[in-house]
Amino acid sequence: MVFHARTPLSPSSRRWSVAVLAAALLLPPSAVTQAQSGVNLPSLGDGAGMSIAAERRLGDSIARDLYRDPDYLDDPVLVDYLQTLWQPLLGAARARGDVPPELSERLAWQLLISRDKRVNAFALPGGYLGVHLGLVAATESSAELASVLAHELSHVSQRHIARMLTKQDQAAPWLMGALILGVLAARANVDVANAAIAGSQAVAIQNQLNFSRDMEREADRVGFGVLTGAGFEPLGFVTMFEKLQQAARLNDDGSFPYLRSHPLTSERMADMRARVPLAEAPPTGPRVGAPVTGPAASPPKALHALMAARARVLSENGPDRQRAWLQAGQAPNAAPAAQYAAALSAHRLGQSAQALSIVRQARAAAAPGTQGAWDLLQLEILIGPNARALNDASLGTLRDQALAGSTRADLLFGAQAALTSQGALVGAAARLQAWVVAQPKDAQAWQTLSRVQAALGQRLRSVRSEAEARAAQMDYGGALDRLRAAQMLPPAERNADPMELAIVDVRRREVEELLRDSARQE
Repeated sequence: MVFHARTPLSPSSRRWSVAVLAAALLLPPSAVTQAQSGVNLPSLGDGAGMSIAAERRLGDSIARDLYRDPDYLDDPVLVDYLQTLWQPLLGAARARGDVPPELSERLAWQLLISRDKRVNAFALPGGYLGVHLGLVAATESSAELASVLAHELSHVSQRHIARMLTKQDQAAPWLMGALILGVLAARANVDVANAAIAGSQAVAIQNQLNFSRDMEREADRVGFGVLTGAGFEPLGFVTMFEKLQQAARLNDDGSFPYLRSHPLTSERMADMRARVPLAEAPPTGPRVGAPVTGPAASPPKALHALMAARARVLSENGPDRQRAWLQAGQAPNAAPAAQYAAALSAHRLGQSAQALSIVRQARAAAAPGTQGAWDLLQLEILIGPNARALNDASLGTLRDQALAGSTRADLLFGAQAALTSQGALVGAAARLQAWVVAQPKDAQAWQTLSRVQAALGQRLRSVRSEAEARAAQMDYGGALDRLRAAQMLPPAERNADPMELAIVDVRRREVEELLRDSARQE
């Protein structure tokens, strides 16, 4: 992703843009050292290349800032959907040997969603990938979206970021100074930041054009193999390229920043079109190490349409657009995606009864593979603050169904629904506890568990879960504050759960060490 002079940036989206600037243009070790006091990035040290550990530290530092940004979105439904694409891609990359064991274990391999409605995705250092809601909304199939994720995954697996950093370290000192100025200025003044970054990027892009083109071709080639190896339709790459090319022909006005950080060429498009017949040809024999997947690995197109509609609504804060979607979704022949957008818009507008009516009508005629999405939307509406007065009898059924489900969205929505019923809290707490043991980096699960534990009167456990939620997003200072608060609870509350108190004591020492490590890296 690249800043564009014609694209105004909001204060919240500016942080995402600056983070991507650090990833795309990549300050060299010397520049990062000079900017430590203002940017809070770790020193990467000297040397000819960038180690995996140094890349992960840089990525963690950027991700830590993005977690605090208002544009960061952990929407359980979209996270689950993206994971159905991301995990097969990552598995295919590992099976193909594109992601060796050391890289697989030491990088984050984590998706971060931004509310930004512009069409973009980007690889960050350390195995973090950013996805804008605008990209999800613009794609017409899971294969198109997966093609972008496969391309970005390949930038990471081929160590493009580390290679760019090594090359950038040979750039002129005045250029590095301009880039640092842009990053620092973005923290305080968007106009100054845009001017500084725009001036320096023009030279940086020109100096690295050939190198970047080589990277794009390599990411296309490797990404195409990853996409097809994961069982996705190979045409997804071609149709996504065609969509981007059409946007370029219409003179991109800033809505497609992906075009500027990943410029399309006729050579790249021709290469992808040529690969499709080969990918679709019958195999001549088994591929050693290839994952056992097929076309069924791709979610149905009808489900993708609902997720794209969800992304559109969640990226829009203006009530006028939401009212327009609500009206369009109530038309007699409205498509399921329009109905989904209408119901979610009504929910966000506080019109819960109308939202439920739309959902139930659509659910009755739902296409195979989409019923679960409608059930989750209905539960999401029912646990909203504006729906409690409805006293809807279906809440208990949907809650129990969700708590018995297998997805993260099922668990989180079901647990939130359990907060309205004392009898369901114990089961919800048990499910959440099992989940965070397996997924200790799930901040929202920890936060939901904290609320459930507080409702059960387990204050010590609740405060510790709050600490774990903050630690999961690398807010070690906040985590330490909550652990100290747990240790300062009244003796009766602390002594009632000696095992939990011992865990709090251990976790405090561990978080203190993480905080010291973080300070040393900065």
